Amino acid sequence: MDRGLYEEDHEAFRAVVRTFVKREVEPYLLKWEEQRLVDRAVWRAASAQGLIGLAVPEEYGGGGEDDIRFRAVMMEELAAVGASSVQLGISLTEDIAMPYFLELTTQEQKRRWLPGLASGELISAIAMTEPDAGSDLQGMRTTAVRDGDHWLINGAKTFITNGIQADLVIVAARTDPAAGSRGISLLVVDRDTPGFSRGRKLDKIGLHGQDTAELFFNDARVPADHLLGQEGGGLRHLLERLPRERLSIAMGAQAAAEAAFGWTLEYVKERRAFGRPVASFQNTAFTLAELRTALDVSQAFIDRAMLALNAGTLTVQDAAKAKWWATDLQQRVVDKGLQLHGGYGYMAEYPIARAFLDGRVQSIYGGTNEIMKEIIGRQLIGSD
Repeated sequence: MDRGLYEEDHEAFRAVVRTFVKREVEPYLLKWEEQRLVDRAVWRAASAQGLIGLAVPEEYGGGGEDDIRFRAVMMEELAAVGASSVQLGISLTEDIAMPYFLELTTQEQKRRWLPGLASGELISAIAMTEPDAGSDLQGMRTTAVRDGDHWLINGAKTFITNGIQADLVIVAARTDPAAGSRGISLLVVDRDTPGFSRGRKLDKIGLHGQDTAELFFNDARVPADHLLGQEGGGLRHLLERLPRERLSIAMGAQAAAEAAFGWTLEYVKERRAFGRPVASFQNTAFTLAELRTALDVSQAFIDRAMLALNAGTLTVQDAAKAKWWATDLQQRVVDKGLQLHGGYGYMAEYPIARAFLDGRVQSIYGGTNEIMKEIIGRQLIGSD
């Protein structure tokens, strides 16, 4: 089905991405899984091909193009080879952290950070989640106290994507504990900041190539001019950018589900049972028909959401719908696909098996899907 979403420039971009993935990503996937870390060189190689830093203005070395459809193309091509860990690491910088650096920085901060982010020399992360505060951002306990020309940060963050490799970490901390939701601010912490340390590389059931870490702050001294946006405006800044983050997760989930469907369709056409292709059995055909229909319907909604984001009209509720629906669908498609692979679906060398583990977290991070339903429900019944 022709989606009618992409234009000539997007397809030209796809050709470059596909070559990049074939040369710089696919041959190293097993190595990165084993070392539990994607090599930093990938960011630099992607930048050299003009694949990251797309939204960074040209004066800072970026592409000057904030069309989310280019990011969708890259997600699709990475998903096609099962590069979930690479996709998440790059998406964290490009879709989640980058808007903060683009929209909340002063001119001096832009000159300081954007060139390195655009070139792939700097990897970013964002630290919101704490051991006792996940989807509930107002429950965070990390504090930042002003000390002359610095902030002193104390606290801990966990489940931080890119946590081991990040050179710049956007940290949400309470700068005024008495002000409630208006007492949270965002501070950029450099890799070598005194008092900042990284804990263990977390041992996850999936996404083994993606570095996820605990971060600790013990009187971490952060220059005062590393404040992002308004002091006390941190929660508002986070909430304003969560729709884009959630749409990004939905886009990645949709791409991963599409890839899993493709692997399954190819497998059942080739695999034979009782003297005929597995695809010829009615149960297989019905399952494939159901999944294909669900994927097409889901894609239509996500495409509409992408265009709304480009136009600046994406709502909090529609982003929540996209995130919830696509990540649930991803798990359904992968689970059904694994079942149709039979015993081979349980073997780690098959991409469907890795996708089964890699995709499970999608309905958890970025706000659990239960929170997404809460957001949608509140809007429906008119609750604050």
